[in-house]
Parts: sequence; structure tokens; C-alpha cells
Amino acid sequence: MDIQHLLSRLENILLEARRIPGTKYKLVDAERCFQIIDQMVLAIPDELKKAQRVQQEYERMIAQAQQEAERIKAEAREEAERLAETSSILSIAQARAQSIEERARREGERLRADAEQYAAETLFRLRNEIEHLLAVIDNGITKLDRDRAERLELLRQSENGLLPEGNPTRETRP
Repeated sequence: MDIQHLLSRLENILLEARRIPGTKYKLVDAERCFQIIDQMVLAIPDELKKAQRVQQEYERMIAQAQQEAERIKAEAREEAERLAETSSILSIAQARAQSIEERARREGERLRADAEQYAAETLFRLRNEIEHLLAVIDNGITKLDRDRAERLELLRQSENGLLPEGNPTRETRP
């Protein structure tokens, strides 16, 4: 499941939670929150797989650029050899071959630089998304733990009769 969708569901649970009167706190269904967090933990490997696919795409593009550079170099050599057969144009052929090889080298470098730039940007963006998701998860867990502790404290106070009469958190028993 998509991390963004899971985060939206967790946010909806927190937004729909009922407020504890007289406090800034809300009662949330911790079980539902933990289920969503568990799903997030399971979804993170999918995000890592995306990063691996980006890395594989990067490697494929590098290999393709190298193959293209080799093909251009081979063409340059073939052209140079063809031109070298005629002794009167040997120097022209060598100059042209060097020019073609240089062009192939520059084109290969450009393709490699483009592929590296694409991979770096994609991996950076993915890292930022994962860091954001981890921060949201950490905040959610902290909030759930704090709310649970406060509910337990209210329950303890209620059981010990420490809450004032008329407090809406105190249950009345018939």
C-alpha cells in the first residue's frame, strides 16, 4: 500500500478522534493507529525497491552510454581505416578519426553525466520522502504513547477518587 495513503488514513484517525473535554488531548483508537503503522513498516521495503529500480535504471543508462560510445568509436576506426587505404588522404583520415573519437568520448561523458544527475536527483528525492515518512511515523508513535500515558493517569486518578466531582472523564456507576 502507498505510504502517502497510509499517512492520510492515520491523519484522518487523529483528526476524527474525540477531544477530551477540558484538555487539548483526544481519544484515539490506538489499535487502528498501530495497524496503519504496521502497514507503513511493511510498505517501506516497497519504497526501497523503487530506489533499487532507479539504481538499476541508472546502471542501464550508463551501460547504454558506454555501448553507444564504443559503437561511435568503432565507426570512427572503420572510417579511419577506410580513409587510410588511400595514402594521399591518410593525414585527413587520422584527423577525422580523432575528431570522431573525441566527439564520441564527449557524447559518452555527456550521457554518463546526464544519467548520474538523474539518478542522484531521484535518489535524493526518494531519501527526502523516506525521511519525511519516518518523521511522521515517529511523531505518530510519540503522540500515541503520550495520549495512552495521559489516559492511564486519568484512569488512575479516577480510580483513586482524585478527580473532582462533575469531571466528564469520571464514570458514574448506577
